[in-house]
Amino acid sequence: MASASANFSDHFLIAMPGMVDPNFAHTLTYVCEHSDEGALGIVVNKPIDMTLSALFDQIDITLADAGLRDSPVHFGGPVQVDRGFVLHRPLGNWQSTLAVSDDVGLTTSKDVLEALGRGEGPRDVFVSLGYAGWSAGQLEQEIAQNAWLTVAADPDVLFDTPIAARLPAAMKLLGIDFSRLSDDVGHA
Repeated sequence: MASASANFSDHFLIAMPGMVDPNFAHTLTYVCEHSDEGALGIVVNKPIDMTLSALFDQIDITLADAGLRDSPVHFGGPVQVDRGFVLHRPLGNWQSTLAVSDDVGLTTSKDVLEALGRGEGPRDVFVSLGYAGWSAGQLEQEIAQNAWLTVAADPDVLFDTPIAARLPAAMKLLGIDFSRLSDDVGHA
């Protein structure tokens, strides 16, 4: 009988200082789905050189909300970087949404962006291109190898915390001062 493994859905992954993969060095990743088949997450602290206004122009949607126009689009991970992924709260009712928690959803359908354009979208949104994916057992293996620290996610860190402060804020959830974390952690 297989033992039940930890489920890291609705958790943050904090990249350890020794993380060499440039896609994930110094990142905070929000795990949206984790099962026996693998995991899917969105990097939440790597803005790219594109605003929501520019993205909406590309997909021919007018963005009515001036407050959102200059918001950055983020690098969500190295998989499907040509596709948009929208983390949002509240969940709402969209065509293609994965409910990550009772409050937070990950939507890949265009209807959520069209609603945002009309000013009728979710209260809080985070837009990324691409996602991070792990095959079956891969995330568990990386965690066991000290590539990541994990902590239950706080949606306020995701939606209300400035980008540069998200990683330290997630560390605080663990009770760790990020500036004191050295490259030697986890090595005997």
